[in-house]
Amino acid sequence: MPTSLPLTPGTDACCAPPVRAPLSAADAATLAGTLKAVADPARLRLLSLVAAHDGGEACVCDLVEPLGLSQPTVSHHLRVLVDAGLLTREKRGVWAYYALVPGALDSLAAVLTTAAS
Repeated sequence: MPTSLPLTPGTDACCAPPVRAPLSAADAATLAGTLKAVADPARLRLLSLVAAHDGGEACVCDLVEPLGLSQPTVSHHLRVLVDAGLLTREKRGVWAYYALVPGALDSLAAVLTTAAS
């Protein structure tokens, strides 16, 4: 015969209330798009490579060889990261330079971390 645990008066079952507001449906959809953009090993490496360059900016010509992918494939991955709001692109002559959007990775991490006690 199942037994139930006694509840202390004034308390609900075992669940604690949220300590911060959960994601809205719109914010969840936006975040899912960003996570989809970084859910590729080549894109994660690209973010790391750009961040590792002096000033946090790299020319596309410096990103092709370390990945071992063709230039069009690297450009496609970079465009996905730009569209996701993680990188900026600036054209200089025939080359494109990419830089991390300040705070973009911090905001991504903040959504996934718990509130400080």
